[in-house]
Amino acid sequence: MGTSNSSIFRSAFNWYMSTSLILLICISMVLAVFLGVSLPAYASYFTILGDLFVGALKAIAPILVFVLVCASITQHEKGTETSIKPLIVLYLLGTFAAALVAVVASFLFPTTLQLAEAAQAASENAGSVSAVLKNLITQVVSNPVTALSQANYISLIFWAVAFGLAFQHAADTTRRFIIDLGHCVSDIVRMIVRTAPFGIFGLVYSVVGQFGVEVLYGYAHLLAVLLGAMFFVAFVINPIFVYLKVRQNPFPLVWFCIKNSGVTAFFTRSSAANIPVNMDLCRRLNLPEGTYAISIPLGATINMAGAAITITVLTLAAATTLDIHVDIFSALLLSIVASLCACGASGIAGGSLMLIPLACSLFGISNDIALQVVGVGFIIGVLQDSTETALNSSTDVIFTATAVLGPNDNVKERVHAAVAHQ
Repeated sequence: MGTSNSSIFRSAFNWYMSTSLILLICISMVLAVFLGVSLPAYASYFTILGDLFVGALKAIAPILVFVLVCASITQHEKGTETSIKPLIVLYLLGTFAAALVAVVASFLFPTTLQLAEAAQAASENAGSVSAVLKNLITQVVSNPVTALSQANYISLIFWAVAFGLAFQHAADTTRRFIIDLGHCVSDIVRMIVRTAPFGIFGLVYSVVGQFGVEVLYGYAHLLAVLLGAMFFVAFVINPIFVYLKVRQNPFPLVWFCIKNSGVTAFFTRSSAANIPVNMDLCRRLNLPEGTYAISIPLGATINMAGAAITITVLTLAAATTLDIHVDIFSALLLSIVASLCACGASGIAGGSLMLIPLACSLFGISNDIALQVVGVGFIIGVLQDSTETALNSSTDVIFTATAVLGPNDNVKERVHAAVAHQ
């Protein structure tokens, strides 16, 4: 009997490991939605699966970033191209373009909010532009041990580069150890990512069982504008950026990144937790480790197209509600401010929502009213925050690949090889 059970378990394990991860995630999602609708009372029992999965990703991500960046710099040869400069340009242009899309969407489909009903949802005040920028700068020189424990990725990159440069002058055996350590951490990450179907099952079951879909009905128009702008950026703006660089059909790469990075990020709702997933995708795409080890955690901090859309749409919705006229120049200024704010959203408690009062101040909207708008954001956050994170995180991989690849690289074949190398 024991041998039979062992054989069944081994067969099930082998099937699980050989089955496409995306297929397993889809199965877990369908099952979770079904159980969330039919048996919502039991959702709390499975929340731990999602908590463990997200917790494991968040725990390993700072170590992964520090070790991989350090290892990449350690083995980096002078004159080797890392494509970081064009990547930063892509990140900033992409975020600004997303803000402009949000402005156009808000002008075409103006939204009126029911602010009184949402007033109780807001609980904190947001900072100023200078506070956001100061926050980014002061993070750089944070204590490296504290940065590791608190997942301060800006500081981690700074210290990892510093240690990597120092290790370039170390003995070959020491350098080999650092590089091997990076491979070991990457293997641990792949094992964690393989448990995604269980984690996503817990996350989806918990959300559907606890909230259902009724809470979103009253904000359908606002959600349509927000999600529509995000989908437009994901499937129109990002492919344009890719095509302008590689001069090939961009959709195989875009779809690969959305399917493999966006889906996971949608349910973890954390760009930081999705860093290991994105690094694994870059590895499968055979991109230079010296580039993606820096660009992925950097993108999780400053590449915030979804956050720019959220800040812009909700701010213009508040202006529409209060009958405030917004001209084209004010909208352009809002796009710039929203882009700058979005770059620092990952370093502020509450993320993009808590920076809405800052954007509202451009139009003389009081902080009390602005915080009611933030409350609306919290109410629709089940979809808004998830989609925002999915756009932000998948774009990190798309732009990393775009900066590295060129017209002479066969993007379609590289994506097919990445799909096979799962």
